Amino acid sequence: MPENHDHLAPEAASPDTGRGGEPRRLNWPATVGFGTLALLWPIVALTGLADALGPLASLVLVLTAIGLAWILGVGFGNVPRPVLTLTLAGGIAGSLLVISSQALGEWPEVSGGLMIAGAALEIGRSAALGALAGVLAMLLQRARRA
Repeated sequence: MPENHDHLAPEAASPDTGRGGEPRRLNWPATVGFGTLALLWPIVALTGLADALGPLASLVLVLTAIGLAWILGVGFGNVPRPVLTLTLAGGIAGSLLVISSQALGEWPEVSGGLMIAGAALEIGRSAALGALAGVLAMLLQRARRA
């Protein structure tokens, strides 16, 4: 009777592990790069595009552009650890939004604990959206491997 050696075969690669099951390292340049796409917000505001399009159209345009760039970039780029990558990219994006809003004077006139709470909410919301985009990118990676 032939012996079964399936337990000796290396595991297939996944978005979080390489061949053999070893963890894949986070791609920091990609993480920071995806996070800096949040700078589209102040660019749209500074160029007057937000005024020309209106607030709702600007919101939809920028969110769609960033979301598609994150999901398609990570999904088709085979970026390792897609959920963690885009969660951290979201945190970076939220931080950049808080900083740029402060620098451009678009942040509400609050101080102390309220400002910290608002910044934490913005960063947390952006990280959550990044995590959602990361799940979608991971599913895209898995679909492409199937």
